[in-house]
Amino acid sequence: MSIYTLNDIELELPDWLEDTPIARKIAKGEYEGAESHAARMRIKPGMPVLEIGAGLGYVSSICGKIAGPENVVSVEANPRMLDPLMANLRRNSCDGLRVMHGAVVGNGHHDDEVNFRAGNLFWGGATLPKGASREDMISVPALRIRPLLRAIRPRFVMLDVEGAEADLFKKPWPPFVKFVVMELHPKKYDKAVIKEIVDCMSASGLTYDPLTSHARTLGFMRV
Repeated sequence: MSIYTLNDIELELPDWLEDTPIARKIAKGEYEGAESHAARMRIKPGMPVLEIGAGLGYVSSICGKIAGPENVVSVEANPRMLDPLMANLRRNSCDGLRVMHGAVVGNGHHDDEVNFRAGNLFWGGATLPKGASREDMISVPALRIRPLLRAIRPRFVMLDVEGAEADLFKKPWPPFVKFVVMELHPKKYDKAVIKEIVDCMSASGLTYDPLTSHARTLGFMRV
């Protein structure tokens, strides 16, 4: 187990992630740079925050330190990441932050669970269609996007779900959401999906946010 400090956040890395691209990015200070910058630009104290795809808890801890951990909900699908995530939240005095285990799915998904491929690195995690079969496939709780948003009522949403964002922008998002920041994964879907995301945000009253957008990280703000 190694411990790194990145922008005042301490990250405890489990042994199974040592000597991986993730570890090397953290060591170079290049891990989740765009997402952490976006959080610092837009999150304010007391702001309700929903983070989807918590991973190691780096961005979760930044959100918790700014908004107050009691105002942040972080969702993580990969059960293997839950212990490292909770350990890093405790290390950064954010153990009051609420963690939900599950994969966020589109509103058309009506089963209580969804197929999920964890992969060797959490970066490779992904939901799988019904009927899929893989050796590393497991079932995790399914969290439909609209009920999740309405239950938490976040003003700021951070989204990094390794391509699953393709299913989350079929209908406009509710008006209490003021900022959305997401990492796009264009190798995992057709370019038409990106247009669908942008069109959905526009229909929701959200427009391009230059302060939180960089390369594959795309930010939106309420007009």
